[in-house]
Amino acid sequence: MHLIAQLLTGLVALIHLYILYLEMFAWTTKGKKTFKSFPKHLFEETKGLAANQGLYNGFLAAGLIWSLIICDATWSCYVAYFFQGCVMVAGLYGAITVQRSILYVQTMPAGFAMLFTFLSQPSA
Repeated sequence: MHLIAQLLTGLVALIHLYILYLEMFAWTTKGKKTFKSFPKHLFEETKGLAANQGLYNGFLAAGLIWSLIICDATWSCYVAYFFQGCVMVAGLYGAITVQRSILYVQTMPAGFAMLFTFLSQPSA
């Protein structure tokens, strides 16, 4: 269970590193293909806003990666819970306000990671 929890947490971190790339460096190219409901004429004008969002996604990825390298198992779980929870809340909000697919790309993987982290948590 622990290995599955770590792999899922790592996957969620990789997803957020990709989102960082997409929003910070590829907003006007790949971003247009990804966020189809967003008006095409606004991508250039919102480059700075998207880059800021990308930076926040990078912080989420950093926190998830941090949870993977903490040696104390209990503390590692707590840090993972926090960042997985942040990803889930952001994903739910994004699914409601931006695009429903965010629920599947962001929220569900974080939810599975949290579930397996819970199932693999060491006993107190």
